Order: sequence, then C-alpha cells, then structure tokens
Amino acid sequence: MNYEIRDCIDAGTEFCPCHLAETGDCILCSQLSGKNFCDCINWKGVCIYQEFIWNGGKAKKTRKIFSCKIIKKETLEKRLIVLTISAPHELVKNLVHPGSYVFLRNSKTSQFYDAPISIMDTDIDENLLIVGIELKGIKTKSLNLLNDGDSILVRGPYWNGDLGLRNIYKSKEGTSVIITRGIGQAPMVPVLKKLYSNGNKVIVIMDKANYKNIFIQKYLELCNCRVIECNTLQSGGLSEELKNIINNIMDNETINLIHCSGPDILNYKVLDFIGNKVDFSCCNNSKMCCGEGVCGACSTRYKGHKVKKLCKVQIEPKYLFEGRRLI
Repeated sequence: MNYEIRDCIDAGTEFCPCHLAETGDCILCSQLSGKNFCDCINWKGVCIYQEFIWNGGKAKKTRKIFSCKIIKKETLEKRLIVLTISAPHELVKNLVHPGSYVFLRNSKTSQFYDAPISIMDTDIDENLLIVGIELKGIKTKSLNLLNDGDSILVRGPYWNGDLGLRNIYKSKEGTSVIITRGIGQAPMVPVLKKLYSNGNKVIVIMDKANYKNIFIQKYLELCNCRVIECNTLQSGGLSEELKNIINNIMDNETINLIHCSGPDILNYKVLDFIGNKVDFSCCNNSKMCCGEGVCGACSTRYKGHKVKKLCKVQIEPKYLFEGRRLI
C-alpha cells in the first residue's frame, strides 16, 4: 500500500498541544483541525484534544531561550566555523538525536537574528553542544562576531532537521549509505552515529563542494566509515560519477538506507534516481524562522491546496517533492 504517512515531530512531547491547536490547525488531532469527531492519525499514546482541554483550552509552553557560553570557536575555513557551546544538561540531553537543531543568536541582537542551526555533536557528560556554521548571511555573520567566552542565546530543543526519521531508526545490522555535500556534513554526523550504533556498516559518499577539507574527518574515523569522494552534481543533475558509484554499491551490497545530506536539488535527484529500491531519508532544507509552525516561513504548498508546515511535519522524503507547487 502506497500512502503518505504524516506525523508531527512534537506530538506527545511537553510542547504539545502547540499554538496550532488554538487556531484549529493541529497536524494530527481531528477535533483540533476543524472536525467534530475523533479521527486522529499516528496515535502517540496521548490524547492531544484532552491535553488541550486540561490546559485550559490553550497551548502548552513553548521552547525556552537559554543564555549559554561559547567554550571554543574554531575557524576551519574562510566561511566555516565550529562552535562548542556550554549549555544546560536538560537541553543537551534532548539534542542527541538525528534531526536535532536549535536557534542561535548573538545576545547583542534582536530576535529577528535567530538562526536555525543543526546540531553536529553533543557531549552529555560535559554538557556541550557542537555546531558547524557556514557563513552566508546577516544572521550567521552576526554569530561570527562572537569569540571564546562570549555569551550566546540558544532556543530549543527542536527535532525536525531530518525527514524520514523512522527509516533511520529501523535500519539495523546492514549496510547504510550517506551522501553528503558541503555544509551537509554537519547535520549528517548524528545520523552517522545512529546508524553505526545500530550495527550498520556505513559508506559515505563525500562531496566537499567549495571546502578544501573534510571537516568531519574524526567522526568518519570513529564510525569506521568507508569514504568515497566524488563530485555529486553536474549541470543541474547528478554526475555520472555519482550514478556509477550508487549503482556499484547497490549491485554489490544489501542496502537498508540511503541518507542524503545536501541541498534539495541533490536530495530530489538522488531520490528520483533510486526510486523505491531502498529506504530513503534526507536533511530538511526548509526555511525556518520560528520553529513553532506560526510564522509560515516553512510552509510548503502542494496541489489540492495542501500546506505542510515543515518545521513540524515529519514525512517520507518522497512526499516532500511529490505534488509540490513551485509557484
């Protein structure tokens, strides 16, 4: 049976029901999305409608903003920095999973400078967050003004940085492939560590893009990865080199997952190339501003007047591109 399995990343957590319930836009609860009967999808063991009523007909608390300290700033390349941030234990322990991200802000700026940044690694013993940041716009450049010992504002935890999470978790005791390009190296590290801890042999197809070096080399060595370097994109499509590598791996290995951590064009082209031959997951490249489904920055429109708020909706990647309206 081929149908879309849709979920909400926050359902069943301390942040549910959220503000979408107050306006009749809940992703999962039928009664909080305009219907008069109970027809919830993906039951999480908690009745969202009941939680809403018990909470006085209003949303639960939103994420906290933590004032944290930069322990170490590394400038790896001209447009690439890695920050090691000391944060409260309650925050760090909730950011160990694939897809975790936070909003970072220079404490001297306003809330408009909140920048969504994927978690590259965590240390729950020392209560540290490690993030890789590509310097591109005004938000990331304001973060680059900070140095060792400076305070930084961290809002979180958020978890929808990867799509197809269930495919990652169920991939065990096999061979998994990760295709990454450029700054996509940073958000792929938690996925890599999860696949490795699940007993998988991991093959990483690495495209450094505009970087001189592989800045996650130590994680590749830690997880005993086989690394294949190649150019992934060429003239707006997949390179013949990448196609040959994928075909060769699929002919000689039993693959349980292909995870793609790169721009949407790479994610889409790889998914289109492999079809339904193997489970697929990818990074979530949606533009995010609030992370709570309110601002609309992450809203993506599909045929049939459907709108998906991609900061919260957890879906199979093939449904991310299928029926998507480009205008």
